[in-house]
Amino acid sequence: MEDLKMQVSKYLSYLLRHNPEDLTMDDRGFVECNKVLAKVKRQFPNVEKSLLMKIVSESERKRFEVVGNKIRALYGHTIAVQVDLRENRVVSALYHGTTPQAAEKIMEEGLRPMRRRWVHLSPTKEIAQEVGKRRTENPVILEIDASEARKVGIKFFQATDKVYVCEHVPVKYIKISRP
Repeated sequence: MEDLKMQVSKYLSYLLRHNPEDLTMDDRGFVECNKVLAKVKRQFPNVEKSLLMKIVSESERKRFEVVGNKIRALYGHTIAVQVDLRENRVVSALYHGTTPQAAEKIMEEGLRPMRRRWVHLSPTKEIAQEVGKRRTENPVILEIDASEARKVGIKFFQATDKVYVCEHVPVKYIKISRP
């Protein structure tokens, strides 16, 4: 069951973040739940709405949101959607877990969203470590001085309690974090 849940979650992420295919998505990224379920059932015939709702409610990183009879991804989009995130003006440091190779490039060019619309950041070193481990066994943890970056107009938005986003972080506000 956990394997199916993970596969369906990945497919939902694909549809709601990157390619809605033939689904009608509004400008805020919402799609009718029954249409998403019908699409998911083409790939996974035994999936019921209860599994979709379980994926939304039990997602550790809170990837999705259901409002009324509509569902959307909260962050991670490569397609243009308006998600109305709340700006955080308090957090002083954020973290980014990445590979050693990517860290080298980031320390030269800054943090950029690459193929996504936003740079993803974590509120703690531990969460950044978990994120980084998805790509490498020994991730490098970068610390972002959000307080100083904010002084030059960089805005940080809170997508969930474990995910913050921003458009770009220049090198001067990034340092390699030490344990």
